[in-house]
Amino acid sequence: MSRSKMIFIGVGALCIIGFVVFAYKAMSLDLSRKATAAVPLPAQMSEVSKECINCHRKESKSLVQQWGSSKHYRANVGCFECHQAKAGDKDAFMHFKQRISTIVSPRDCQKCHEKEVREFSQSHHAQAGKILGSLDNVLAEVVEGDRGMITPAFPGGISAAAVNGCWQCHGTEVKVLKDGKLDPATWPNTGIGRLNPDGSRGACTACHSRHRFSVEQARNPENCGKCHMGPDHPQLEIYNESKHGIAFRANRDKMNMKNAKWIVGEDYDAAPTCATCHMSATKNQPVTHDVGLRISWNNRPPKSIRPEIADAKMGLPGAKINWKTRRKKMEDVCISCHAKAYVDSFYVQYDALIDLYHRKYADPGLALMKLAKPLLKPVKFSNKIDFIWFEIWHHEGRRARHGASMMGPDYTHWHGTYEVAKHWYNKFVPELKKIIAKGEKSSDAGKKTAAAALKAEFNKMLNSKEHRWYLGKMSDAEKAERKKRSDAFKSRYKK
Repeated sequence: MSRSKMIFIGVGALCIIGFVVFAYKAMSLDLSRKATAAVPLPAQMSEVSKECINCHRKESKSLVQQWGSSKHYRANVGCFECHQAKAGDKDAFMHFKQRISTIVSPRDCQKCHEKEVREFSQSHHAQAGKILGSLDNVLAEVVEGDRGMITPAFPGGISAAAVNGCWQCHGTEVKVLKDGKLDPATWPNTGIGRLNPDGSRGACTACHSRHRFSVEQARNPENCGKCHMGPDHPQLEIYNESKHGIAFRANRDKMNMKNAKWIVGEDYDAAPTCATCHMSATKNQPVTHDVGLRISWNNRPPKSIRPEIADAKMGLPGAKINWKTRRKKMEDVCISCHAKAYVDSFYVQYDALIDLYHRKYADPGLALMKLAKPLLKPVKFSNKIDFIWFEIWHHEGRRARHGASMMGPDYTHWHGTYEVAKHWYNKFVPELKKIIAKGEKSSDAGKKTAAAALKAEFNKMLNSKEHRWYLGKMSDAEKAERKKRSDAFKSRYKK
C-alpha cells in the first residue's frame, strides 16, 4: 500500500467518534448537559498522532484542516487515539511501526462516548443492516441486479445495485481480506447499520461526518436526508413541504445551530429540525441516540405496528417502553412551540389516517395476498401482483402514513392515499379478478378451491362499506350527502 494511502487511513481515526458529547474541561460538547467521558482525555497530543498529522499536512491537507476545526483537536484526540488496534483484531495491520485498523467502529468510540454508543446500539438504526435478507435486498440483488461485480470476498459475484444502493444507507458486513485490507464491495461504507469486523453494529460517520464533526451539519435536515428520502420513505421531502420545513428555511439564521447547548425553547424556537424532534434535548429530556424513543407508530411494515412490538422482534430493550410513553416524549418536544390542545388534535388526525389505511387497504390487502399465494408462481416478484401490492404498501402506503406523521398534506394525499387508491382499483382489483378467473378454470382441484376462497374474500372486500362505492352500492344517505356537497361547490364557483 502506498504511503499516501496509509496516511489517509491514519486521519480516518477521526471519522467515527463524531461531534456529540466529547466532554472536556473547558469545552464540553455533551448535549445531554452532563459529561460522560469514560476514559481520561489526553493532557497533550500523543507523539504518535503528531507524526500522523505531520505527514497528513503534506499528503491530505484538507483532512487536517477539518480535524483542526473539531472538538477532537482541542481535546488532544488525534489519529492514533481512534485507529489504534490490538494484535488479533481481524482488520489490524502495521502502518509505520504502529498497529492500526482502517475502520473505527462504535466499539472504539465507546471508549469515550459510552452513553451515546449504548443508546445507538439499542436503536433501529443499529439494526439497519438486517435489510440484507429483506424483500428490498431481493430486488437489488436479483430483480434489478446480477452477480457481475467480482471481488476477492465475492468470487461468485455480487450485485453492484445492492453495493452502491441499499448497502450505503443500511450498511453491509465488512469483509476483511489478507493483511487487514477491506474488500472493495464492502468498503468504503458508512451505512448506519454496518456490521463491523469487531462484531459491533453501526457507523457513527453515517451522521457525524468526518473530520470536522460539525454540530451544525449534524443538526441540519439534509444530514438525515442522505437516507430518509425517495419513494418509500420521503421524510426529507415531507419535512420540506411541511410548515416546520418552511419555517426552518425562512429562519435558518435564527436557529443557533452551532451552539453546544441546543435546547428547543431555550436556545432556539424558530423551527424544529429532524434532530429536534427525534434526538435533541428539551427542557425535560436529554439528548438521545435512540431515534425510536419518541415514535408512537412504526410505519415501515405493510401494516403499521407499535414500536415496542418491532423492538421485541429485534430483541431490543425498547420492547419494555410502550408507545404511550414514547408519545409523551414527543409531545414534550411539541409543547415547546405548540399548545396542548393543538398537539392532542394533531395526534387524533394522525391516528385516524393510520386507522383508515389499515381498514381500507392494509388488512384486506394482506388477507387477499395470503389467499392468492397458492394461485401464484412461487418465485417472489415473478408475478405482476407482487409488484402492485409491494408498491401499494411499501411506497404509496408508507408515503401516506409518513406524510400524516410529519404534517405534509401533499405527501399524505396526492403522493399517498391517492396513489394507494388509484393502484388498488386500477391495478390490484383487476389483477385479482384475472387470478381468480384463471384459478376457476384450472384442472387442479387445489387451485379451484384456492380460487373460490380468494373470490369469497374479494367479494367481501368490494361489498364492505369502505369499497362498495366501486360497485355502485353507495347508500342513499351517502349519495345525498355527496350531491349536496357537489351542488354547493358548483354554486360557489359557477360563472
